[in-house]
Amino acid sequence: MTAHRTAISPLQLWWRRRILPGFGLTLGFTLVYLSLIVLLPLSAAFLKTSGLGWEAFFRAISTPRVIASFEVSFGLSLLAAAINAVFGAVVAWVLVRYRFPGQRILDAFVDLPFALPTAVAGISLATIYGPHGWFGQPILEATGIKIAYTQLGILLALIFVGLPFVVRTLQPVLENLDLEYEEAAASLGAGRLQTIFRVVGPELFPSLATGFALAFARALGEYGSVVFIAGNMPMKTEIVPLLIITKLEQYDYRGATAIAVVMLIISFLLLLAINALQRWSNARLRY
Repeated sequence: MTAHRTAISPLQLWWRRRILPGFGLTLGFTLVYLSLIVLLPLSAAFLKTSGLGWEAFFRAISTPRVIASFEVSFGLSLLAAAINAVFGAVVAWVLVRYRFPGQRILDAFVDLPFALPTAVAGISLATIYGPHGWFGQPILEATGIKIAYTQLGILLALIFVGLPFVVRTLQPVLENLDLEYEEAAASLGAGRLQTIFRVVGPELFPSLATGFALAFARALGEYGSVVFIAGNMPMKTEIVPLLIITKLEQYDYRGATAIAVVMLIISFLLLLAINALQRWSNARLRY
């Protein structure tokens, strides 16, 4: 009896060694599910906008009110993300590098914006920082600065919802960062600032940039916690999500869809940037 050996192609070899059985079935289910939940609704927005034509589309997104809302949303989201990048890094450093009473409670408080409904957060912030609130009234009487129903109130709400993204992105990196690098830098005569910016900083920067981008993306689409503290004044404290809702209530569906498409494109670009930053961060940690 003669044994015949059959050559195996690379594709057949990969199919035999596949990690996940039933690849074709699971891939098909994934594509169908994503199409129904994500792709079809987003495609409907683009199809709705296509009926406007380029001239009407640009006219819908370039009115003074729309431009003002974009300036408020993007400007304050960027500022809130920058503030969270600084103070979120401090919070993550304290939670990882120090042990103190109540540490677990403080660590749980960081996740509070994740669990708390945004409307509840907005009502709470408006109550506390309002003209007659616990903090709003003393600050207004002492400095004349009004927090609620101004852009400062919007900034406060965006900082609140974005902080966990920076802290939770930095924490795993800080936990895996070897203390020997800092000890070696100190033994070689490096000061604290030199150690932070030249030893620790380069290791944390990719994750910090990712946390910044996530906080910015989260703030850009925030609605519930902002509308209660913003005052929602056109040209002053009106954010883009609120303007979209307003246009829908006025039955201006195409105008609302045009603004939504701009936000979709920007959100998609932000996601691409976040994924690129995460891949860069993982590559640095690997090598």
